[in-house]
Amino acid sequence: MAGAFVPLFSAAQAEAARLTLGDRNLRQGMAGQDVRVLQDFLTRVGLRTSVDGQYGPATSRRVKSWERRSERTVNGRMSRRDARKLRTQVKAGVTVYTAPAPPPPPPAQPATGDRAVLNPDGTATAPASAPEVVKAVIAAGNRIIDRPYKYGGGHGRWEDSGYDCSGSMSYALHGAGLLDRALTSSGFSSWGEAGPGAWITTYGSGGHGYMVVAGLRFDTGYNDSASDGPDWSAKMRPSGGYTARHPAGL
Repeated sequence: MAGAFVPLFSAAQAEAARLTLGDRNLRQGMAGQDVRVLQDFLTRVGLRTSVDGQYGPATSRRVKSWERRSERTVNGRMSRRDARKLRTQVKAGVTVYTAPAPPPPPPAQPATGDRAVLNPDGTATAPASAPEVVKAVIAAGNRIIDRPYKYGGGHGRWEDSGYDCSGSMSYALHGAGLLDRALTSSGFSSWGEAGPGAWITTYGSGGHGYMVVAGLRFDTGYNDSASDGPDWSAKMRPSGGYTARHPAGL
């Protein structure tokens, strides 16, 4: 005669499978549907937790993190009272923790020799390795190198009969989608990110502004040509008194 039937689950396991969060006090070593709900709720309030129904050390650590952020006694246990607080947070869409955004990747550094070329006609040619946005800045600057200097030029409208230093910088950056309005030379002192960039660096001050793109300077005056208008130049200005900034990632 066959042996007596042995249930696959104990009565306690069957009961645990029917419980929901708040039906009992929970602690490490317990298991059940209510533990699964707890793990899901912890994830919803920003404390990512594996949902496996097992109240192990990892779940206990997440509960302690929740307790610290919810002004509860920190013991790694989930009481019925704690469960009501957590459930209320979930219903209200409360987030007790937001993971910090990962740091942005470092700017792509130009390799040795990856510099723009100053052509005989005054235009510049970007290195093939330059990001497309850098190539677009150079292409936009090339479009206005034959324009004369004009105080305030480029500030009232993008297409102007002449440009001043900051107007010409703004035009070139706008051509690459990096600016939606023209800045003054002092405005460039607080634009973008602090410090020199890998590909583009703007230099702002109260009296003048210029920028260096892939190793060539772009501004008005102090150029190799006879024109006082915007030009590319391999000749650098002294940077003392200027604030160096750069577009994020460049």
